[in-house]
Amino acid sequence: MLFNSYTFLYGFLPIVLAGYFLLGRFRLIFAARVWLTAASLVFYGWWDVRYVLLISGSIVFNYAAGLLLQRSAVSDTTPRPYYRKGLMIAGVAGNLLLLGWYKYADFLLENVNALTGSAVPLLSLALPLGISFYTFTQIAYVVDSYYGRVRESSLINYTLFVTFFPQLVAGPILHHKEMMPQFRQLRSYKWNWGHIAGGCYMLCIGLFKKVVIADTLAGYANDGFANAVHAVDSWIAVLTYTLQLYFDFSGYTDMAIGIALLFNIRLPQNFNSPYKAVSIQDFWRRWHMTLSRFLRDYIYIPLGGNRKGSIITMRNLMITFLLGGIWHGAGWTFIIWGLLHGIALVVHRLWSMKVRPLPALCGWLLTFLFINLTWVFFRAEDLSEAFRLLKGLTGLNGIGNIGLIQDLPPILLLAILMPIVLLAPNSAERLESLRPSWRAGAAAAILFTIAMLFLNRITPFLYFNF
Repeated sequence: MLFNSYTFLYGFLPIVLAGYFLLGRFRLIFAARVWLTAASLVFYGWWDVRYVLLISGSIVFNYAAGLLLQRSAVSDTTPRPYYRKGLMIAGVAGNLLLLGWYKYADFLLENVNALTGSAVPLLSLALPLGISFYTFTQIAYVVDSYYGRVRESSLINYTLFVTFFPQLVAGPILHHKEMMPQFRQLRSYKWNWGHIAGGCYMLCIGLFKKVVIADTLAGYANDGFANAVHAVDSWIAVLTYTLQLYFDFSGYTDMAIGIALLFNIRLPQNFNSPYKAVSIQDFWRRWHMTLSRFLRDYIYIPLGGNRKGSIITMRNLMITFLLGGIWHGAGWTFIIWGLLHGIALVVHRLWSMKVRPLPALCGWLLTFLFINLTWVFFRAEDLSEAFRLLKGLTGLNGIGNIGLIQDLPPILLLAILMPIVLLAPNSAERLESLRPSWRAGAAAAILFTIAMLFLNRITPFLYFNF
């Protein structure tokens, strides 16, 4: 089920909200949690009911691992430390094996076949929706249980934590401690007009971003990546994809935050005007912020972070962003994308140690150019397509014809949208300053109405592929 669908907007969401607050009205708090958990599993099973069993098995496995770790930490007969560490490693390994089997098995087999000349048949497994997100969420839970940062004894509560449908399939990647305490507060089950207004406002902004802007840009980006050869067409393709990804991902994030707020739950910010970044480090503090947090807390810092000298720090950055690239997809394009970002962060760190920081405008220009060039690998179907686009961007295939009639619509869109992206307040800033009024309501209603006119072309969010 998609957020940008009639079924969700006019059926699922109103019914789930009504049941949640009706049960809350009679103080049936546990029943309200069960209702929301069941609704979240229905939401997930709408894609393919078979994968409800998969996510359910993953939940039971991680709940049991977490419970054993939590109980062993406080028991009078605490097992030896190596038992707890082994249990934590087994929990993390179980998650990685599940993710690897579905996401990376065919990629590994393809490369083994290519290297050895063998013909091992591919598994051709469909990628379960959201598996990258709920796997990372549960890895964080197991590790946090090992370090005593979390306690959870209720299977229903844990299932709700993992499956809460606004964040289930594309994040943000959550910590138990930032969401579940909210469900323990009685006020979370009471209708809150302020939260309803803010939630609807964010929902309308996100929906408009996705179906009106991102999906319009998608046509130009798809055509360009498939066919562009010359510099003009290549730059139009890359810039339209840059903005498509921005509005698609920020649109999903806005909708997720807005929908959660309808239930009085605040999700962490996940997107903070990344194209305003003045360095690559600044970019990763703004783009997919909860993924950056996960990579920092569960990979970079355990590897040693920046505590063991410059060489080890640079090694840790490279490993972290290589794994970040692999997380996004099973392919050499994603590996190269991750490595390029790792290299850029190493260069930024070395520059910061030896040279004065660049002027903000210069730093922004270099960062934005680098981001656009690396998005080529992120988007390309394969390496040959990526190198064709890069060759076109550098003008090696010629400039092309400037001003052709087919180029005018995407150029016009870029001219309108780029200043908005770079200069306007983002959705989180707008929500923070929101004061319910007839003007805000009218603006949201207009955005929603326009979005409804475009809802005949329902497409998944880009991050559903990861």
